[in-house]
Amino acid sequence: MNLEEMIYTFFEVLIAVGCCLGNMLVILALWTSNSIQEPTFSLIVSLAVADFLVGCVAIPMAVVVDGQVPTSFHGCLFISCVVVLLTLVSVLSLMAISVDRFLRVFIPLWYKRTVTQRYSCLVVAACWLVAIPLSFAPMLGWYNHHTLSASLNSTIICKFTTVMSMSYLVYFNFVLCTLIPLLVMTGLYVYIFCTIRGSLRDKPGHSAQNQCQKYLKKEKQLAGSLSLVLALFALSWLPIHIINCITYFNSKNVVPVVYIYVGIVLSHANSAVNPVVYAFKIQKIKTGYLNLWRQYISCGEINQGSQRSQSTDNNPSGNMNSGRIISEERFAPLL
Repeated sequence: MNLEEMIYTFFEVLIAVGCCLGNMLVILALWTSNSIQEPTFSLIVSLAVADFLVGCVAIPMAVVVDGQVPTSFHGCLFISCVVVLLTLVSVLSLMAISVDRFLRVFIPLWYKRTVTQRYSCLVVAACWLVAIPLSFAPMLGWYNHHTLSASLNSTIICKFTTVMSMSYLVYFNFVLCTLIPLLVMTGLYVYIFCTIRGSLRDKPGHSAQNQCQKYLKKEKQLAGSLSLVLALFALSWLPIHIINCITYFNSKNVVPVVYIYVGIVLSHANSAVNPVVYAFKIQKIKTGYLNLWRQYISCGEINQGSQRSQSTDNNPSGNMNSGRIISEERFAPLL
């Protein structure tokens, strides 16, 4: 490997480790604190699972397979579709979260009565089931036919852009499945913020209005945290999509390889950044982190302390000496 590939591989390995550890921590924090029973946090767990799979599946495929391992054409196409699948699940999970926030703010009574844990589980399953046919559309024929015809005995050096059709990546994956949902989600969050801000300007009167304002402030804070996750997703994925558009509409390879590596690293880094955002912005997840810390780290310290006490109990001379020292300290003021 040349220097560029070595630097790219180094950052990909770091991001993969961060994706796996961080998102596993998110899942454990919500699972142990029973927050996963709330609809919004069930959707966050779905997003964390997709980010975790990016670290343990998508990034290793990108580093180990891409451009280094000869595979069959359809085998490489299947690997590429799996990478697209995880991206689409993230987009659909973010879309479901934004709709969930919209419903919770504007029709809270219906939301509380209708949206249950079973309902959120069905939404999570729908996100994955819808993403599968959309991401595996290239397997049905929307792939790069020129690469297949030029391959020798259908064996190629696997590269993402070699097997995937650029028209699929630009028109279907970017415009239809990424750009339009991002615009819709942005509109929903802007509408939520404008409505909540207008409601909070009203001066509180009786206790019911005070409770309503407290509820709206809480919802505004959570919506702000989730909109930050959405903004980071857009900033991380737009560069690689813009590179694909430039490559598609300009037949010449005008994009340097370094920029392509940077775009890929940014898109993968988004999956490692989300757990950090959760830790600093969402109180329930932050509390879940602290509970895990107390449960495992503090228990280890308590066990060490109990072992020390047992060793002290087994040492009678030490107990006698400590008792003599205590008695001396106790009667020191009297002497």
